[in-house]
Amino acid sequence: MPLDTTADQRFFQSTTRDFLARTVPVGTVRALAEAGTGFDRDWWRRGAELGWTAMLVPERLGGGTISGRAMTELASVAEEMGRACAPGPFVTTSAVLAGLAAQADRLADVAAAVCTGETIATWAVYEPGRGFEALSPDASGPGTRAERDGDAYRVDGVKDRVEAGDQADLFLVTARSPDGPVQLLVRADAPGVTITPMWTLDLVRRTARVSFDDVVVSADAVTHVGDEAVAAIRAQARAAAALTAAELAGAADTALTATSTWLSDRYTFGRQLASYQALKHRMADNKTWLEACRATAAAAAAAWDDDPANSGEAISIAKSYVGAKAPVIAQDCVQLHGGIGVTWEHDLHLYLRRITLGRALYGTPEEHRRHITDLLDAAAA
Repeated sequence: MPLDTTADQRFFQSTTRDFLARTVPVGTVRALAEAGTGFDRDWWRRGAELGWTAMLVPERLGGGTISGRAMTELASVAEEMGRACAPGPFVTTSAVLAGLAAQADRLADVAAAVCTGETIATWAVYEPGRGFEALSPDASGPGTRAERDGDAYRVDGVKDRVEAGDQADLFLVTARSPDGPVQLLVRADAPGVTITPMWTLDLVRRTARVSFDDVVVSADAVTHVGDEAVAAIRAQARAAAALTAAELAGAADTALTATSTWLSDRYTFGRQLASYQALKHRMADNKTWLEACRATAAAAAAAWDDDPANSGEAISIAKSYVGAKAPVIAQDCVQLHGGIGVTWEHDLHLYLRRITLGRALYGTPEEHRRHITDLLDAAAA
């Protein structure tokens, strides 16, 4: 979070932190993982009541922000989700709502249902064997095709790494068509849709493979076509990347705090571990990187709030930096814990898993660095 937050924003963040601590402590996260459940739908609806899904939905449809800076407030939730290693489709739902924002009135029922948590919506964007092409969408990108059939479309293809895909009610599918890029809303129970859960490193942030076999999508379920689709896909990619950066910073913060406590409480040869100079230097480096992660993530959210269309560079800087440094911090925290740090019973591996998956989702550091160079080249031209 930025330093100049308002009292209402701080209250919103602390309320979220208290709710997560009370409802999904680490023991509950482990229980969800053992049960093979990504998240509890009733729990998600309670989170929606706190405002997690409201920021990108107009007030007239039941949404609204605290201060008018939607991404900053969403980033505060993402940071707390990372701190708690919490379950739930927060990032992907926010990405869907970022894409539907321009069509919120036409799709009022959908937006309202997602906002209340009654409908679980997720973004189906990744293609098997391909990276995060949504950073620079074009007509030749997605392998999933949507062919016109009168006023409707018929969708064929496969999406993988679909967050919460096995629990979703609705997919926002990015595809290509004779009219250019297109985005369509497809019900999970539509004929021709096959959902296969995928193994995911994170124990509760689950993904799925979704196949579309001649799925008929009516005209009113088409959200964007052509240039409008390109703009919506970019907005979704930036929202997902910005929130993932904030979540990674929150997870790294918890890992480093736990390590600091461990080094202060643990003694060897009659001395605190924290008193050894070499360990002090490592912790100082980690703390410096963590504060830089939090600062760049906050700057990315602020850039979106100031000008979403021109926030790409700041968001890619944040995702590339945080995506590179958060795993280093988490890995060092494991090492500083010694042998106990690599045990299943210790909680550190939950955060290392969350950070490792978050590094890869919605653009790796390498993909975002390439995107930054593309933006700089375009500006120079």
